[in-house]
Amino acid sequence: MFRRPRPQNEPDARPATAPETPPSTPTPDATRVLGDLLARPTAEGILEGALTHGVTLLGGGAQGYAVLRRGEDHIAAVVGYPKTLVGTPLSGPWTGPRPRLLQGGGREVAGHNSPEVREGLAAAGLPDAALTLVVPLMDRGRTLGALVFDWKAAVEVSPGTQEAVGRWAAAVAPLLGVLGARDDWRQAARQLSAALVEAVESQDFDSLGHGGAVAEAALRLGRAVGLAERELDELWFAATLHDLGKINGEAGHAQMGANFLHGVAPLAESQKAIRHHHERWDGAGEPDGLAGEDIPLYARILAVANASVRLGDPERLRAEAGASLDPRLVATFEKLAE
Repeated sequence: MFRRPRPQNEPDARPATAPETPPSTPTPDATRVLGDLLARPTAEGILEGALTHGVTLLGGGAQGYAVLRRGEDHIAAVVGYPKTLVGTPLSGPWTGPRPRLLQGGGREVAGHNSPEVREGLAAAGLPDAALTLVVPLMDRGRTLGALVFDWKAAVEVSPGTQEAVGRWAAAVAPLLGVLGARDDWRQAARQLSAALVEAVESQDFDSLGHGGAVAEAALRLGRAVGLAERELDELWFAATLHDLGKINGEAGHAQMGANFLHGVAPLAESQKAIRHHHERWDGAGEPDGLAGEDIPLYARILAVANASVRLGDPERLRAEAGASLDPRLVATFEKLAE
């Protein structure tokens, strides 16, 4: 009988400093948006992460704020500006389908607003911006708000960079419209998870599609051992995201991937599965040297699914039974292939 996952006290394995991310790969700030969606699905949380990643795409040096159109337009998140601006009603040039560069944009934005609002903006230094990039947040032709980036001094923002930020805003905008319904929220979380994993995998052609293939194999095995739909949902996230830690390189990627889900209560078992999917049945694995059924069930399922995709050969998979892999799960997986 397969043991269900059980709570474990685990140390926080987050390194003191994260390895430097190559410019060609998605940055951890992109994963933060997904983390916010999973952990606290609020527009404010998602927009703060979107702003942070937007500043990264722009090469740093910018400040920013997100405008959310909910009733009246208001500032919903800030990066580099005082948090006191959050909640401020704000009018401005948000309409239009494409990003816009505004010389002296801080003064232009302030000019759209009442004296009382302008006073608060001035105290925060917003009208001092010499250059402003306005990136509308649009979903199905509807303006939901905007990401606004300010520079105190004139800088060069290339058309390619503007396009990259525009694509990022286009990916984030649909998430703002699905937060009210749980089914939509789950679908958005799945879509963004898959998109982030594909972006990481695309840096290594041999890995492209690996996360999806492992998720499919893991769900087949999970159903075979009697997991319920809620448990299968957690298993899907674990399998899809199991290599996301490679965004910072191969070394320690299991712990890095698990840390990404730190604090996401609905996916606590997914976090443990990712952390322990390189443990071995014989106890010679990592990071904690767990053995046998001390390894969480989802991690053991994930290990078999991962090995089946990587090895691609039933005999090679069978050879790992009782060594790196749970022998009963390997036997069950083999029956599924018959």
